[in-house]
Amino acid sequence: MLDILFSNPLSFFILISCLIFSITIHEFAHAWAAYKLGDSTPKYQGRVTLNPLSHIDPIGLLLLVLAGFGWGRPVEYDLYSLKHPKRDVLLISLAGPLSNFIIAFCFLIIGKFIGFNTVISQLVTLNLVLGVFNLLPIHPLDGFKVVTGLLPYNLAYRWQDLENYGIYILLVFIFTDAFKYTVLPIVSVILSFMNFLI
Repeated sequence: MLDILFSNPLSFFILISCLIFSITIHEFAHAWAAYKLGDSTPKYQGRVTLNPLSHIDPIGLLLLVLAGFGWGRPVEYDLYSLKHPKRDVLLISLAGPLSNFIIAFCFLIIGKFIGFNTVISQLVTLNLVLGVFNLLPIHPLDGFKVVTGLLPYNLAYRWQDLENYGIYILLVFIFTDAFKYTVLPIVSVILSFMNFLI
């Protein structure tokens, strides 16, 4: 991403702005879902807001610029405040990626009506990538908790044993061609489907 900064500062600014917007909505969706499901922790921590400063992790953003991979501030929630912990964690985890798919679809519609420009195209692509990537069943991504929520209790406990290996699997996934051959083809399929719906 640094190469874009030096070669085309305007494109870099647009890309970073789109990323901050998308990450903010993603983390807000987690916080809002947790709050609506009965946990006040995100509200007390100031996460039920669309203020980017509440959701952007400075180190995560810096690494995003330097290495092309980063993260937002994870939303904390209290399992004991949720009425149906297993189901509710599934819903909270799905809320973030789902928000990215909704953003992508909305801007795709806008692009169809007013024409596509750099900002709209970036928002569609980035949000589809964020949505698909976060649904990968690898800890600490949202997909890991989604699988936990879908599995029966006995299998869910076994699945959670893989949590300690998640970061290593994720690093291998990111810094190899695995990303290119899994996430990007799925993004293309979803984009084609969305275009078909409009």
